[in-house]
Amino acid sequence: MIKLIASDLDGTIIDKNNNIFEQNIKAIKDINSKNINFVVCTGKTYPIIKGLCSKFNASYGIFGNGNQIIDLKTGKEIYKKLLTESEIISCLNIAKKNHLHVHLYTDKEIITEEPKYMDLRNSKLQQSNNYKNDLKITIVEDISLYLKFNKANVFKLIISAEKSLLDIKNKILNTENVDITIIKKYGEYKDFIINKEYEYLDISPKGINKNSALNILKNYLKIDSSEIMAVGDNLNDLEMVKNSGIGVSVANGYDELKQVAKYITTKPVETGGFAEAVYKFINF
Repeated sequence: MIKLIASDLDGTIIDKNNNIFEQNIKAIKDINSKNINFVVCTGKTYPIIKGLCSKFNASYGIFGNGNQIIDLKTGKEIYKKLLTESEIISCLNIAKKNHLHVHLYTDKEIITEEPKYMDLRNSKLQQSNNYKNDLKITIVEDISLYLKFNKANVFKLIISAEKSLLDIKNKILNTENVDITIIKKYGEYKDFIINKEYEYLDISPKGINKNSALNILKNYLKIDSSEIMAVGDNLNDLEMVKNSGIGVSVANGYDELKQVAKYITTKPVETGGFAEAVYKFINF
C-alpha cells in the first residue's frame, strides 16, 4: 500500500513551457483525497516554489535537492543543512578563476551578479501563475564581498556555462567535501524559458540528495521504502527512483533514470506521464 508519493516538478509534472497538464493536477487532488502524503521533491529552494506547493496542497516539501525538508501543513522545518563558509569561498574562487557564472540560493533569496542561466529562468518564472512567490532576487556587484558583509544561509551554489563543466567539478571535489550534480540543458532538455542551452553544477553539502532526504522523511513518518512511490525525469531523481517501492520515470526521462525505474510511463510530461503512473498503481 502506497502511503507517500514523492515527485519531481520540472520535466515530471511541469513541462518545458511551464505548463501543467490538467490530468496531473487532477491526479494530485485524487492523491490528497486518499490521504496519501504528496511530497514535492525538487532542486528548487522553498521560496521559489512556495506558491506551487500551496496550489498542490502538498503535505511535505523536499527542497534544494534535499537540503531542506518542510512540513507544509504546519510550516515546521524538519531538516536543514547548509554549505559552510569555506566551501562557498572555495567554489567562488574556482568559478571566478575560470570566468564562470555563479549564483547562490539562500533561505530568502537568489544572489547573483547578473541573471544569465537558472537565475534568469527563476526570475522569469517568478512572474508566471504557476510560480507566484515571495522570492527575492538580489543582484550584487561582487558575490564574495556581499557574503563577507551579509550573513546568509546558503543552501546551494550553482556554477553555469555553455560548455562542459566536468573539469570544474573535479577541481572542486579535489578541494572540498561537497556533493555535485551536473545538469545538462541541451537538445530536447534545452531551457525553453530563457531559450538557451547550457549546463550547470548543482553544489550542495555532502550527503545531500533527494534520496537521503526522502529517507529522513520516511523515518520521520515511520513508513517503509516499499510504501513510497517516487516519480522523476532527471539525474537528480535517480537514487530516489531506484530505492523506492515503486520508482517511476516519465517517458521523457533521461536514459540513466529509465534504467533503474520499475516503471516507465508511455506518456511524457506534456500529456500527463505523472498522472499515468498514479492511476496505474493507486486504486481510486
